[in-house]
Amino acid sequence: MSDILEIRDIKVYVLEAALAEPFAYSQAWYERRGACLVEIVGKDGNSGWGEAFGPARLTAPIVDFYKPLLIGEDALATERHWQSLYNRLRDHGQKGLAIEALSAVDIALWDLKGRHLGLPVHRLIGGPLRDRVEAYATGFYRKRGGDPFAYLVEEARQRVAEGFTGIKLKLGFGLEEDARLCDAVRRAIGADIRIMVDANHAYDALGAIRLGRLIEPLDIAWFEEPVPPEDHGGYREVKQALSIPIAGGEAEFTRWGFRQLLSERLVDIAQPDVCAAGGISECKKIADMANAFGVRVNPHVWGTGIALAASLQLIASLPHNPPGLHPIEPLLEFDQSEHPIRMAVLAEPIVQRQGWVAIPTGPGLGITVERDALARFAA
Repeated sequence: MSDILEIRDIKVYVLEAALAEPFAYSQAWYERRGACLVEIVGKDGNSGWGEAFGPARLTAPIVDFYKPLLIGEDALATERHWQSLYNRLRDHGQKGLAIEALSAVDIALWDLKGRHLGLPVHRLIGGPLRDRVEAYATGFYRKRGGDPFAYLVEEARQRVAEGFTGIKLKLGFGLEEDARLCDAVRRAIGADIRIMVDANHAYDALGAIRLGRLIEPLDIAWFEEPVPPEDHGGYREVKQALSIPIAGGEAEFTRWGFRQLLSERLVDIAQPDVCAAGGISECKKIADMANAFGVRVNPHVWGTGIALAASLQLIASLPHNPPGLHPIEPLLEFDQSEHPIRMAVLAEPIVQRQGWVAIPTGPGLGITVERDALARFAA
């Protein structure tokens, strides 16, 4: 086996699908779901796959910009490529779209490396520390019609019936309404199911603290993005005021972006997205930094099956924080909202059974991409 695996080609796929029923979170309505997928073809004939979080039509041109910097290079040199691509746009893209595009490239390179070597990615980055992960259900978005208290409580019951042991409610629709929803869901599903809440930065510190105090008696597992991601002072105030663990970081990028969140303990739970924060290479560094500062890591996941698979490979190698006979394990965010593309791109879907998802053990990300879906959903 050669020590060098030449990159022969890089292909970008922009996918899009209409939703049967539009839905909203605290910031916007969704009528379509999209994905930017990246395929990196190696000289050995294998392909590695990655995914970029964010608007696919905006991240795809940045991947195209990276392409000539990688063709002919060694696919196994993942760290060198990460540094080179980051530095190439460092003056213009320390956060946001450039890093999301870089994330897709990095994931695809790791997938290709694993396929070339015949090993799952988690073995190449030090794992596995676990062979399965407990999943919680994300969803609970608003519809254009109907009573949200009726359909969201029913959704909660449905997720519990499916085996999920945790659910995450979307808040940010007014303090009193948010509090009443949390109370209604807690009464509907009982005390044994985890409830997380996510405001998607709909409030300032005053509002978030008020809401947090209203729902503290309901045993909330964490309060996610209570304030805008730029408002570090707001995070500090909310965290100091509440007993509910504070989570954030899905809108943060690279180790430099997470540095203040971790060093100043502005969050209890860091949530880097492997498809946004810099890929597998960078999210492993972020997780190790978090470990050094005593901050838990539960990655944010909101994409296709490729994003899920990449997140599972990362989660398999996350350090226990702190270690012990009965450590607190990381959780997998498993989006249950409508996404026609999510599992269509996989030959075998990723599933949860009794609230748990197995870590794929095949080479690379451990998945097979369904190429027919790439044509079917091409934008």
